[in-house]
Amino acid sequence: MFDWEDMRHFVALAEAGTLSGAARVLKVDHATVGRRVSALEEVFDTALIERLPKRWVLTEAGQRVSALAQGMQVQAHALERAVKAQHSPLSGTVTLSTPPAFASYFLAPRLPILRRLYPDLHLTLLGNQAVASLSQGGADIAVRISRPKEASSVARKIGTVEFDLYAAPGYANRPAAEWDFIAYDVSLDHVLEQQWLLAIAADRPVVFRANDLGCQAAAARAGVGIAALPCFLAVQDPGLVPVAVDRPRAARDMYLVVHADLRRMPAVRAVLEFVAEQVAGGMPPTRT
Repeated sequence: MFDWEDMRHFVALAEAGTLSGAARVLKVDHATVGRRVSALEEVFDTALIERLPKRWVLTEAGQRVSALAQGMQVQAHALERAVKAQHSPLSGTVTLSTPPAFASYFLAPRLPILRRLYPDLHLTLLGNQAVASLSQGGADIAVRISRPKEASSVARKIGTVEFDLYAAPGYANRPAAEWDFIAYDVSLDHVLEQQWLLAIAADRPVVFRANDLGCQAAAARAGVGIAALPCFLAVQDPGLVPVAVDRPRAARDMYLVVHADLRRMPAVRAVLEFVAEQVAGGMPPTRT
């Protein structure tokens, strides 16, 4: 029988494509990854990796093993969740993945409420640009502003995130023809709020781009231009004021997502209810 730790290192290498990438994911040195993969090849008596100068490529056998191993990894996480679900005390750690701006500007300031309610419950809050995989144990719960697609997860809409135009006080007093704009990187031109902003900008320039909303807000606050920001981020910022335009705000539905195996765990349910209640009571009022 092969060692599951060897297989776990092989899967990480298969996904990352490089020793250094797999080592970063697993938090080990690259020599450990190489040794583990070589041990697995020795057990199987076949080459799983073609070792090229700058990267390692899966052989045909390696591709088959990788596909099967990823399924095994999902099943291993499912087994771990099933065991967790048998324990009922409202304690332990729950991992919540959310968009970075929502984590920093909306949820983190409200965590004292959760601490008062459940002092033995510890929350790990991941503000991720990438979508964490619940089926592979990336998080227990996720907040998403796009419709979830994971078949193994349960999702419900908990609210709406509205985006409006914001700038430094006095900036909007400039003639509209002289407005400059702040946006995401062009790789996110397909995102709803980016399309909304670019439609308003029309032929006026986008002078600064950043994929971090906090960075966009800082640039707008400094007078660089006008940014499309979540209202929950900007509404209480004295350095930002809304810029009036003759069109409705951009809006995206917000979903709370949990793996089906975990949704009845008391600690997970407590965090689910906390997040839903904070969104229901804490989002700025909607405007059309």
